[in-house]
Order: sequence, then C-alpha cells, then structure tokens
Amino acid sequence: MTNTTDQVAIITGASSGIGAATAENLAEDGIQVVLTARRAEKLEAVADRIESNGGDALVVPADVTDDDALDSLVETVTDEFGRIDVLVNGAGFGLYGSVEETPIDEARYQFDVNIFGLARLTQLVIPVMREQRSGTIINISSMGGKVWYPMGAWYHATKHALEGWSDCLRYELAPHGIDVVVVEPGLIDTEWGEIMADGLLERSGDGPYAGMAQDVAEASLEDTSDMSDPEVVATAISNAVRSDNPKNRYAVGSYAKPMIALRRFAGDRVYDRVVDYMI
Repeated sequence: MTNTTDQVAIITGASSGIGAATAENLAEDGIQVVLTARRAEKLEAVADRIESNGGDALVVPADVTDDDALDSLVETVTDEFGRIDVLVNGAGFGLYGSVEETPIDEARYQFDVNIFGLARLTQLVIPVMREQRSGTIINISSMGGKVWYPMGAWYHATKHALEGWSDCLRYELAPHGIDVVVVEPGLIDTEWGEIMADGLLERSGDGPYAGMAQDVAEASLEDTSDMSDPEVVATAISNAVRSDNPKNRYAVGSYAKPMIALRRFAGDRVYDRVVDYMI
C-alpha cells in the first residue's frame, strides 16, 4: 500500500456530501487536504472538523467554471506544498428537466461544471504530477454514467462523457506514473436529490411532461433509508489512493452494481421496463 504521509490532495466539491466525507477520510490517512468549492463558509466548517481530529486542511474557495480561480488554486497549492499527489474531481450537480423545456444555456452550464471545469483543473494538475512521475486523479462519475433515469438527459450526458474522457486520460497518463480512477456512486444520502427535484419541477412541472416530472421528483424524495451514507464513497476513494494498483472503476453505494449490471446484460428493453416500475 502507498504511504500517504506528506501527500497533498485537492478535493473539489468539498463543502458537503461525498466531497466533505472524502476530505475527512483522506485527512485521517495523513494526507494534507486542500478543500475547494464555491461556499467558503461550509468549507471552513469541514476544515474545522478535520483539524479538530488532528488533520491538516487548507481552504481555497474556487468555482470550477472560473478558469482564473482554478489557475490561482493550483498556484496556491504548488507554492504552499511544492507537489500535488491526488486530485478528487467531486464538484458537480444534476440538471433534470425535459430536453424540450430545459434552456440550452442551463444545459451548457451543466457541462461547464460536470465536464469542462473538471477537465480544466485536471489539465492544470497534470504537469505537476507528470514532473513527479506519480499521482492519482479520481473522477466522481455516477452509476448514471452507465445507466439513465427519466428527465435527466443533460446530467446523464455529462456522466457518460466523463466515463469515456477518463478512459482516454487513463491511457495517456499511465506511462507517466499517474493513475486515473472513476468512482460510480449509486444512491447516496446527500442534498443532491432534493436540489435535483426542485429544479426538475421548476423546468417541467407544469407543461406536457408534468406527470412524468412529478413522478420522478417524488421518487427522488421518498424514504432515504435504502440510500448509502457518503462514507461508502469516501472509503472507496481512500482505498484507491492508498493502493499501488487501484482499480479503474469503483461502483459503490446502494443500487450501483446491480443497476449497472442490469443495463449491461439485460439490454434496453428490460431496463426500460425496470424504469417504468421504479417511477
């Protein structure tokens, strides 16, 4: 197992949910964590928890869609520590709404956050890792990168894109000693579902797709007892970081493995019927 002492990790989307849990886990492993997200006050709360448990955290607020902020983030980290060993691309959100009714500028923003911001930060970090001849880049995808759910066309498009993008990146960076790992969470108990449902109903709650939108929103807000805690994802990330030979993909959390397998082996028609049953 890789010795994580003195390593430095940047975690985007670290203000809550999977990102915050990941930051706390990596700090417990002895890694210096750099927390970044738009919400500075929430980052400070995560940093306080880490430091109260004996870890080290640096807060650098940044919006992943702001190129200048990303430049500043990487410059700050390299000036402070001289290295970057881990990048966890955890920032993202789920844009739900019918294709017809979702404004194209909102769709572009979905790609800006979930793909292009992630890609730009990765571009900035790669030269540091390549010079070190070591590093781990972890991209938080979703089981939604392999399957789909109604009204989520734009969100699933970004996650499917991230899967292929990560495969190409993994092959490019392997000769330079850099690992690229995709994590595919299932249903995780975070604020994601509530935010998604609110946006869905705003876009499609009154028009020709209102019935479907209402069904999808209600399904996302049902009892969360069958959802996994963000800790299961954070544990998988920690395991990947500590491994000398991490897996290419980690499907973790409620429903992730069975839903991915169902789509892969049963085909579209069976999967469509399962979706009908779910909503």
